[in-house]
Amino acid sequence: MNEDHPSPQPAKSWLERIGQLVSGEPRNIDELLDELRGAQANGLLSNDTLSMVEGAIEVADSTVADIMLPRAQMVCLPADAALTEILRRVIESGHSRFPVYSDDDPDQIIGILLAKDLLKCFAGASEPCNIRALLRPAVLIPESKRLDILLKEFRLSRNHMAIVVDEYGGVAGLVTIEDVLEEIVGEIDDEHDEDDPARGKLIQAQSDGSFLVNALTPIADFNERLGSDFSDDEFDTIGGMITSEFGHLPEPGEETKFGRFQFRVTKADARRVQQFAVRVHGA
Repeated sequence: MNEDHPSPQPAKSWLERIGQLVSGEPRNIDELLDELRGAQANGLLSNDTLSMVEGAIEVADSTVADIMLPRAQMVCLPADAALTEILRRVIESGHSRFPVYSDDDPDQIIGILLAKDLLKCFAGASEPCNIRALLRPAVLIPESKRLDILLKEFRLSRNHMAIVVDEYGGVAGLVTIEDVLEEIVGEIDDEHDEDDPARGKLIQAQSDGSFLVNALTPIADFNERLGSDFSDDEFDTIGGMITSEFGHLPEPGEETKFGRFQFRVTKADARRVQQFAVRVHGA
């Protein structure tokens, strides 16, 4: 006798699994986010997972103009500069990719130079190094391009950088795949970020007696610098501890008192607090 065996059910996607966590049928993005935040509050989602889901949803509604590096902050290289000058700029910036322009006109981007390709100039070749021959094609995109579409194009083309142009065809800025991913997963530091002295100043004394405190400051470091005795059993960073004290993700300008300290949020994004202004009561 033949027995009918049920066929195995296909594996559910991560979105379908998250869908099982929500209690109702959200009618819009705001309701969906409320459901997900409720699931996180009940311990069904971790903070990191919730942040990534929120970031992924926001990316679908954001454009390149929201995150691009403005033209004034771009590090570009002139195509006809001496090799020593190009090498100097590459080393000083610490970047790995550089827009290259011609005719002394930064709007005339002719390609992208990868720092690793410069190694070919030092491989013992007898001919002078031709920077133009090392260039990769430059991808030009409008400021209005949606980030979710750009991320898909980055993945398919295996490009990591695109030049953003304005409505007149001039260079408005640039955007990298890292910029888009950071909108989903948060800040991604590399070895150059760690070496940046400015990033090492987690607690900065101000002339009015207050302190600017990076939210990622370890609680132990905060205690040592400001003479507090906060426990780090539950939270590792001052940002995690104070956000918990607020009971919600605070916005810039919100304040709370914790112990003998007054914390005012000075920087925050959609996923976490980034910086506090801290005043010691009685100081």
